[in-house]
Amino acid sequence: MSSAGSAGYEVRVAVGEADLAACFAVRSEVFVGEQSVPESIEYDAYDAGAVHVLAVGPDGVALGTGRLLHGAAALAKTGSEGVGSLGRLAVRKSARGLGVGVALVRAIEAEAGALGLSAVDLGAQTHAVGFYERLGYAAYGPEFQDAGIPHRSMRRPLP
Repeated sequence: MSSAGSAGYEVRVAVGEADLAACFAVRSEVFVGEQSVPESIEYDAYDAGAVHVLAVGPDGVALGTGRLLHGAAALAKTGSEGVGSLGRLAVRKSARGLGVGVALVRAIEAEAGALGLSAVDLGAQTHAVGFYERLGYAAYGPEFQDAGIPHRSMRRPLP
């Protein structure tokens, strides 16, 4: 899967060590650097089996990333069979407002559909709930803390 964004960036499934390193670099910049998430909890055992998606600018610089958990890992996160878990969605400050986040979410949903999943769950930082609502996600359950940041669970059924 690869698609071009309207601002000249490409969104694709991360393949190989260089792509994975680019995904982790974006996550480090956004979560560890900007949001003060401890590095010790940013990377976890789920990374190894996840589908990582990467947005890359025309100059080859990584702009954003996200991951999809599926199978046993998603079941552990969502508690629901056949539901994927979207997470670690991060867009570099310099690329915000270009539609990169939307393109990453849609690419992750496409991967979830290709895996035969019926819905995608995520834990949205509360300031981002409106972003995900505009993409068809509905919040459920109480607010919770993750890495000291308030979140809400959200789900979108896939077509």
